[in-house]
Amino acid sequence: MSASSLPKARPGAAAKAGRPHAVWAIPGVLFFAFFAIAPMVLAFYLSFTQWNGLGDPKPVGLANWRKLLNDDRLTQSLTVTVLLTVTSWAFQTVVSLLLGVWAAGRQRNRAVLSAIFFVPFLLSSTAIALLFYALLDPNFGVIHQDTLGSTSGAFLAIVFVGGWQFIPFHTLIYQGGARQIPEVLYQAAAIDGAGRYRQFFSITLPQLRNTATTSSVLMIVGSLTYFETVLILTQGGPGTDTAILPYLMYEAGFKSYDFGYASAIATFLVVAATALSLVLVRLTGFGAMRSTREGM
Repeated sequence: MSASSLPKARPGAAAKAGRPHAVWAIPGVLFFAFFAIAPMVLAFYLSFTQWNGLGDPKPVGLANWRKLLNDDRLTQSLTVTVLLTVTSWAFQTVVSLLLGVWAAGRQRNRAVLSAIFFVPFLLSSTAIALLFYALLDPNFGVIHQDTLGSTSGAFLAIVFVGGWQFIPFHTLIYQGGARQIPEVLYQAAAIDGAGRYRQFFSITLPQLRNTATTSSVLMIVGSLTYFETVLILTQGGPGTDTAILPYLMYEAGFKSYDFGYASAIATFLVVAATALSLVLVRLTGFGAMRSTREGM
C-alpha cells in the first residue's frame, strides 16, 4: 500500500490528540456552581430583604445597603481587614519565599524537613486557633502575659497564627517555582563571579515573578476571609479592635439574626476580594503571563 493511499489526518487532529473531552469538566463545574455560585446568588438576593432566619424574607430594597454605608463599624472593620491583609501578605511572602527557595535545593535531610514544615497546613483552622488560644492563655499558657488583651498583641497573634498555618502551602508553591529555574542560569552567573546573594536577587526573584503573583492572590483572598482564627482567639476584641469584615458579618447574622444585613456584608466582601484580585492580576501582567523559560 502506497503512502498516498493512506487516510489523511484531519486538520487540527494532532493538536487535539491527548486533550481530555469537555465532558470531564462537568463534575467540577457542577460542584463549583452548587457550592460557590448558588450561595453567592442567594446572598445577593437576601441582601435586599429582611430575614431573621424564620419565615419568608421580606423585600426591603436598598435598606441594607444604606445601613452598610452608614455603619460606623464598617470603616473600622475595613481598616482592620486591610491592615491584616497587608501584614499577613508581607509576613507570609518573605518567610515562604525563603523557605521555598531553600527547599528546592539539595541540602541534606531537605525532604524530611520539608514534610515537617507542611504539617501545620494539614490541620484545621479551628484546631490551630484552639491550640494557640491555650498557649497564649495568661494563666496556663507558655507566655504569662495577657497577649490577646492588648490591641497590638491580639493583632500580631492573628497574623502569626494565620502565617503558621498557611506558610507551608505557599512554601510548596515557591519550591515548585524555584525548581523550574534552569540550572544553566546559575552556572553562567557563577562563571561571571556572581555570589549567592547576587544570584538570588538577579535570577531567582525575577524568575519567580509569576509564582509570587499566584501566591499573593491566594494570600490576599485568604486574608480577607479570616474568620475562625479571629472568632476563637479574640472574638473581635479587645473591644472591636480586631473585628474584621467576616466577623462583622457573623455578628450581624448569628448574634443579631439580621441575615439580610449579613448578606449585604458578605456580598460586599465578595465584590471587594474579586476586584482586588483582578487589580493585582492586571498590575502584575499575570493575565498575559508567558513562561519565564521561553526560548531555552
